[in-house]
Amino acid sequence: MEPPLGGPDRWGTPMNVSEVGRSARERIYRRIGAAKSYVQENRPLPVDVLEGSHSYLVVFDSPGVGLEDVQVRYVDGGVRIRIDRFREFHDGFEMRFPGRGMALSGEATLPEDAVVDPDGATARLTDVGTLNVEIPKDGADADREANPGEIILD
Repeated sequence: MEPPLGGPDRWGTPMNVSEVGRSARERIYRRIGAAKSYVQENRPLPVDVLEGSHSYLVVFDSPGVGLEDVQVRYVDGGVRIRIDRFREFHDGFEMRFPGRGMALSGEATLPEDAVVDPDGATARLTDVGTLNVEIPKDGADADREANPGEIILD
């Protein structure tokens, strides 16, 4: 818990005017970062839906995640994802602006006339920070194994 402005610091030592100003700036900066993080966590991830001859490709922005951070589901004619990122510890550095959301989600609805085989769907993280979810059209070749770096949707 932070001390009131102008009050004693956490050790009971009264703060001088320059310390009060620095403390106020740090509080404001942290609150702005927390607000930015909140907005990011409550805004859906940007998404594109593409259609090919044999499948649909749903592309989500997903920077800074690993396969273990991602949950992908096919629900009610669309794709839902949830990403739980973690902040890495950086030795010798202190968090000043916690602006990145850690729990992100997104959703994409396929066209109403889409007939797909969700059991054959795969998801792949790319090196450029996107999550590509490929869902074969029903009747397409869906008997394939996941390649390294892919997950089969459940």
